[in-house]
Amino acid sequence: MTQRWPSRLWVIRHGESSGNVARDTAHAARLTHIDTGGRDVDVPLSGLGEQQSRALGRWFAEMPKDQRPNVVLTSPYRRALQTATLIHGAGGACVNPADLIQDERLREKEFGVLDRLTRYGIEQHLPDQAEFRRILGKFYYRPPGGESWCDVILRLRSALDTISLHHGGARVLIVAHQVVVLCLRYLLEKMTEDQILRIDAEGDVANCAVTEYAFDHCRGNAAGMVLQAYNFVVPLQEQGTQVTAEPDAPMGAR
Repeated sequence: MTQRWPSRLWVIRHGESSGNVARDTAHAARLTHIDTGGRDVDVPLSGLGEQQSRALGRWFAEMPKDQRPNVVLTSPYRRALQTATLIHGAGGACVNPADLIQDERLREKEFGVLDRLTRYGIEQHLPDQAEFRRILGKFYYRPPGGESWCDVILRLRSALDTISLHHGGARVLIVAHQVVVLCLRYLLEKMTEDQILRIDAEGDVANCAVTEYAFDHCRGNAAGMVLQAYNFVVPLQEQGTQVTAEPDAPMGAR
């Protein structure tokens, strides 16, 4: 029987971005808007985010060559693509630079009318949306022009189908965003809404944290990916790099 899952799967949140820093600054000053300087897709890594990405790349590079990622999939958002490129540049993946695969299905959750608003901005300018979200919960709430967690999950189902079709037996590295990491956990571990929201409530996914799965051959028809590590930041700590865990979205809108 042909193995359709990767032998190893790592899901990485991008390094700290300038948007993460701007969001923290806006909340500290109780501003209504986050100044990201343009589109969310174009937000780059901060200097620290670049350091985090290189540190993670060095951690992967210390693995034997036949254990390092040999397929790299990345969100097309600038901060994720930069993270993947820096990991590769530090020797962390056994692929050619031209073979980094950008997949728009791995992009950040779209926030629609809530984009670049802080919690204070949402409460001040869009109080009806704050109430809708309270009633529906973050799993099902879809801001106008944006996505719910369910919408993200729908596109990730398709992305996982593509991975199983084209990369069975490979060692796959995915570089994406906080909500994508959580929604992939929901899918791969067959969770319920309550289960994944409890994990989310425990704390943010750290920048460049590692979530790792291994294929389990010993479960018969139930064979699949088994979680090995979640929100693992030892690679950064070993390199003496600061760990950050700042949400991408407005607080309360993720």
